[in-house]
Amino acid sequence: MTEKRQPFTITGKREGERLASRILEEQIQQAVQAGHRHLNVQAFGQHGIGGRLWKTNGEPVHITVEGHAGQRLGSLGYPGTFIEVMGPVSDDVGWLNAGAVITVHGHASNGVSNGMAQGKVYIAGNIGSRGMTMTKFNPRFEPPELWVLGSAGDYFAEFMAGGVAVVCGHSPQNPDNVLGYRPAVGMVGGRIFFRGPHQGFSHADAKMMPIEDEDWQWLTEGMKAYLTAIDRLELFDDLTVREAWQLIVARSPQDKAGPGRRSMADFRALVWEKQLGKGGIVGDLTDIDRSAIPLITQGDLRRFVPVWENRKFKAPCEASCPSGIPVQERWRLVREGRVDEAVDLALAFTPFPASVCGYLCPHPCMTACTKGSAFMAPVDVSQLGRASINAGLPELPPLSGKRIAVIGGGPAGVSTAWQLRRKGHEAVVFDNATTLGGKIASVIPNSRIPADVVKKELERAAEVIPHVHLQQKLTREDTDRLAGDYDFVVVAAGAQKPRTLPIPGNERLVTATDFLIDAKTDGAKPGKRVVIIGAGNVGCDVATEAARLGAEEITLLDVQEPASFGKEREDAEAAGAVFRWPVFTRRIAEKGVELESGELIPADTVIISIGDAPDLDFLPEDVATERGYVVVNDDYQTSNAKIYAIGDVVRPGLLTDAIGAGRRAAETISEILAGKRPGADRKMVIDIERVSLEYLDPRIVQYEDMDQCGSQCSSCGTCRDCGICVAVCPQAAISRKAGEGVEFEYVVDAERCIGCGFCAGACPCGIWDLVENTPIG
Repeated sequence: MTEKRQPFTITGKREGERLASRILEEQIQQAVQAGHRHLNVQAFGQHGIGGRLWKTNGEPVHITVEGHAGQRLGSLGYPGTFIEVMGPVSDDVGWLNAGAVITVHGHASNGVSNGMAQGKVYIAGNIGSRGMTMTKFNPRFEPPELWVLGSAGDYFAEFMAGGVAVVCGHSPQNPDNVLGYRPAVGMVGGRIFFRGPHQGFSHADAKMMPIEDEDWQWLTEGMKAYLTAIDRLELFDDLTVREAWQLIVARSPQDKAGPGRRSMADFRALVWEKQLGKGGIVGDLTDIDRSAIPLITQGDLRRFVPVWENRKFKAPCEASCPSGIPVQERWRLVREGRVDEAVDLALAFTPFPASVCGYLCPHPCMTACTKGSAFMAPVDVSQLGRASINAGLPELPPLSGKRIAVIGGGPAGVSTAWQLRRKGHEAVVFDNATTLGGKIASVIPNSRIPADVVKKELERAAEVIPHVHLQQKLTREDTDRLAGDYDFVVVAAGAQKPRTLPIPGNERLVTATDFLIDAKTDGAKPGKRVVIIGAGNVGCDVATEAARLGAEEITLLDVQEPASFGKEREDAEAAGAVFRWPVFTRRIAEKGVELESGELIPADTVIISIGDAPDLDFLPEDVATERGYVVVNDDYQTSNAKIYAIGDVVRPGLLTDAIGAGRRAAETISEILAGKRPGADRKMVIDIERVSLEYLDPRIVQYEDMDQCGSQCSSCGTCRDCGICVAVCPQAAISRKAGEGVEFEYVVDAERCIGCGFCAGACPCGIWDLVENTPIG
């Protein structure tokens, strides 16, 4: 690596022939990927030198260019790229620059810094026409900068939208006009510091402003760095005389709106009718308003009206979360620095935010993330989930006197009891296990979730749900008694009866549940060779634990392509497990598994993992079942109006499915107890076409921390309070109205608004909608 820090020379000629620009660029890319960080490039007119150096592992790359550099030097430059040109350059230096620092020891021709969004371009001479045009500025990054020692050519800063240009006026090409012909036309953002005479600029788009102390400090500090870069530090005293400098800034939309022209209605009332009387020459015949309607109308005559629809729609992440957690709201709180509130918010939806969201959930919210439509990495909700281990206990209301029995102490049952207590009702849990938490506590391996996380969340749940009766194996008579003694009963007993195969030797099978329970305490002894029938995610957990306990040959069998996925599948494969499918088992022999093909797979232990079924023998006869599952309506109510059923007794699903069902069942029961009719959630999911992803960074593939996650959430349907709508409104018709506390809203002045839709088009979060105006009359 020491050698690669030495200058590495790349020449633009081979055997006396000039290399194509593409070939030279490939050589530069290959050198950087090989670890070279100091390059000397001998150029012979090649284009695009030094751009797009993205694969540097975050290390800076220094490029010195000698000879004749062609067009677009440093185009699409990346942060950490430093380019120094030992002479003049051709057109479009720094085109679409995204972070590179480019120093030119000479003049530059046309298009300098065109479309630049980040980075710096230092020119030690004059520049040609259309420099600093169509620049951009993202407030998450430092603004782009262009420093010119001499003067600028014509049409300088045309359509400039951000950044800072500094024109020093030293030895200018045109001593009478350092800004060239028609500068700042269409300028909508940014600043231009200049020194020397000029012959005007677009006053419709820009204006002169005094240089404040903060501006002057920035300019002098930047000047020293600039002059050092171009080796002209001796000019510092001459170029830091404050009185010689002037500042041009873009006009705001409010500036451009001005006092407004006199409307036709005002002209008619104040001029026309003042001379001719009301109604003009036909005023004595009719009183109909015959004033002209302008082509672009305001007020009630607008064809379209912008509507601020904050929180009207669900974000795709919230809609896809079976527990109903408003993920985008949690990221909003993180952005606002209210991390504790973001963490605590999850407890309104689940008692297991760390265990499930942080470790066990496959995160359908991330799969549904709007950013995926643009092939961008979804925001990592597991970081917020794991932080939720520190969530505080929710405030609990006084008890209402209503009591609900919950049969089952797994995720579904705990979720139901948790939500019922949050609504003021007493929930009493009955479970036949020795500990609360179901399979989260007793079956899922510690390799998937740390034991202390489960322990802490169950302790928190126990504080909210103090009435828990364990080792209670209920009979049908017990359930009938509970239905009589309590206001409601919720059945959340889960699937406790392992499925098996009706084949010879099945008595030799070990169930996946029994094996995983024993493995949790290191009590399982699988031997060296293990065969697992069923290659789903539970089968993968079995394989991983078997490997941890000493198994060396692990085979998973399935009759179809395995349905396993995610971390469970990855861990099993990493443990050396072999997946075989489609295969069919004939019998379990003493020495292993015999397949229908006649092959015998040797095994010390054979584990069956083809799912579990509910044990419903304890249910009253009036609770209808079908194919081994309880039949419920949309509110999880069974055929017995006092008994509800949720989770795996209704249908197999994810942990988060069971938790979400518990919350919704608790809400339904609470509404009935309050004398209300249970209502469905009718909130629609936002159309992702309304969301603008252009404001987010597509380069991020892995998120460093929660702050970065919050900043990169597209916040679908929830206003980020960014003020972009205010900035882009050409009529200055939108303003922010503060509410109570941190609440706010954006309102439209109908007398200014023309219904152009700029607000809807520019909104990052899809909050603004442009709807057709209701016709008058």
